[in-house]
Amino acid sequence: MSDAQSTGAGTTPRHLWIVGAIATLWNSFGAMDYLMTQTQNEGYMSQFTPEQLEFFYGFPVWVNASWAMAVWGAVLGSLLLLLRKRLAVQIFLASIIGMMITTFHNFVLSNGMEVMGGAFSLIFTAVIVLVAVALFVYARAMKKIEVLT
Repeated sequence: MSDAQSTGAGTTPRHLWIVGAIATLWNSFGAMDYLMTQTQNEGYMSQFTPEQLEFFYGFPVWVNASWAMAVWGAVLGSLLLLLRKRLAVQIFLASIIGMMITTFHNFVLSNGMEVMGGAFSLIFTAVIVLVAVALFVYARAMKKIEVLT
């Protein structure tokens, strides 16, 4: 029997607070990366090669928009999860769509894998997408058992 079932539908299982807190922390790293890149923070961007900087700063507007949707959607979805709002499900889905668009650009329409370090960049991106999908599935499950309202 799950935590929600044992305490009655609509109550908050302990794992929601744990998942929500970890998700917020995880997605905050993505938000920081986005902000530092978009503001071209000198200290942060100094870790990248000139080719990588050219790659980041050369993103078309639609890629920056999809990246923003991915990052801020993930942060908002995590916060909505902590607030027990069912809108978290749709926001996580929008975030995944933003990730897929950005990933398509970075690995299919441009040379992102070559510029960003080969297979490692692809594996890291896959991990990010898998976490996003897991959060979407988790939020959907919490909505189904009426933990999210």
